[in-house]
Amino acid sequence: MVAETQKKRWLSARELSLIALFAAFTGIGGFIRVPIPFVPLTLQTLMVMFSGVILGGRLAALSQLVYILVGLMGIPILAHGGGPGYVLQPTFGYLLGFICGAYVIGCFTEKRNPLTRSFLFVALVVGTIAIYIPGVSVLYLNLNFIQQKAVSLGTAMNIGCLVVLPGDLIKIGVVLYFGPLLRQKIQMSKVNLSD
Repeated sequence: MVAETQKKRWLSARELSLIALFAAFTGIGGFIRVPIPFVPLTLQTLMVMFSGVILGGRLAALSQLVYILVGLMGIPILAHGGGPGYVLQPTFGYLLGFICGAYVIGCFTEKRNPLTRSFLFVALVVGTIAIYIPGVSVLYLNLNFIQQKAVSLGTAMNIGCLVVLPGDLIKIGVVLYFGPLLRQKIQMSKVNLSD
């Protein structure tokens, strides 16, 4: 009977807690920023990367989805506030990219044990690209069609990718160093909790 009940549960209390924790970390990361026109440099992508490495694909994507939904409900946790009108912000595509990036990084890394830094580097680069694709796409569409500014795709890539790339490379370095250590600690706590 107990085994049947556990199989029916979609998420455990521990998983729900980790999802909420990383949603909150991403929100906090949005308030730590360097203001750059159109796309500010924040610590959100750092938290997205950590969520993928630590939580795995499904839980990491859910943590980012929770972050976005809470912000769209009107709680001002997104980088520029909150509310349903946020979908009209030039940076909304990056939020969608957070879900994609967290999922990609998580899927790459969740079955790897031990997680080598070379493999993690590839996962983080692919995950960062998964953030940039919807981010730059929505930025381009927003600037051209909502803000009525004639911007080429190359200019959108420069604004939305090349300007923030050095910061993201530093974040990749931080996750390369700390990610495997944190993942190992959380996995050990999972074993200790189940004893």
